[in-house]
Amino acid sequence: MASDSRIGDVVLEVKNLQTYFVTRWGITKAVDGVSFDLRKGETLGIVGESGSGKSVTVSSVMRLVPSPPGHIVGGEILLEGENLLDLDDNEMNKVRGDKIAMVLQDPMTALNPVFDIEDQVGEALKIHEGLKGPGLKETVIDMLRKVRIPAPDTRMKDFPHQLSGGMRQRVVGAIGISCNPSVLIADEPTTSLDATIQAQYLNLLRDLQEDTGVGIIFITHDFGIVAKMCDRVAVMYAGKIVEQGDVREIFNDPLHPYTEALIKSVPKMEENVERLYAIPGNPPNVTNRPSGCNFQPLCDKENLNPDCETLEPVLREESPGHWVAYCAACIDTHGCKWFPRAL
Repeated sequence: MASDSRIGDVVLEVKNLQTYFVTRWGITKAVDGVSFDLRKGETLGIVGESGSGKSVTVSSVMRLVPSPPGHIVGGEILLEGENLLDLDDNEMNKVRGDKIAMVLQDPMTALNPVFDIEDQVGEALKIHEGLKGPGLKETVIDMLRKVRIPAPDTRMKDFPHQLSGGMRQRVVGAIGISCNPSVLIADEPTTSLDATIQAQYLNLLRDLQEDTGVGIIFITHDFGIVAKMCDRVAVMYAGKIVEQGDVREIFNDPLHPYTEALIKSVPKMEENVERLYAIPGNPPNVTNRPSGCNFQPLCDKENLNPDCETLEPVLREESPGHWVAYCAACIDTHGCKWFPRAL
């Protein structure tokens, strides 16, 4: 995690982001009112189960949501004060890869199989920095050296299929940092890596952040990675952020039942249990989402407020920087047995 002294001003603000998909079955609210910010030199983790809206959120930030069927219908995405939703496609192409970059989950599909590594790392440098000739080649070698590719002057002539999975992921990282962006989005970049290579890659990202001061958004479903990498964490469920705050505070004092359930689902080596904890039931259908709290049907808390079934939860700041989605009924009536501190 970055030290407080290295964390600077806000570089990215996402305000009430709404991304919907129009399908034959109805309107799917994949991202429904998501807000967060990111500071220079900070790592923000976004966690949640598959289908919670993590990847659609960052794809919306990058303006890479396929349309149709996807549409960003509301909100603001402020990158260094500029609203990315106000830019046309040509203007966004100048920002994407320069001021904000993304490392995708599967490097084999992120890299083009018919171009060598030199061409792919050098593409953004040609477009955004105007480099060419020997200067471009030396910069590509320097980028590969930064991500610890051995013999970079030789390996840059290789094609993606000639590299290992870990080396391909490092190449994707080199592409992401090549133009020294203010924000780097890493969408589950360690999923396809084994445990040893995963640890090396996470250490590499931290070292790159120390050197450049880039703000990182790290998408994952692994709380172990969150504990190792992140300064703050936002927990997503059914297209909404249900809790957000400092990593240590979230781990030590989770307030939302879904956050608590996620942490309880992580196996503990020191405990000998017959059956691991699992969150009961299934997530809601985001095309036909029920009214009220999305998590209420799966919540195992006792004595729930019946209004949780009808009233939408509201994000409330429980302590400085620690936000949690309280049930609106509980706040209004002070009858909360779910969140006793709301009384």
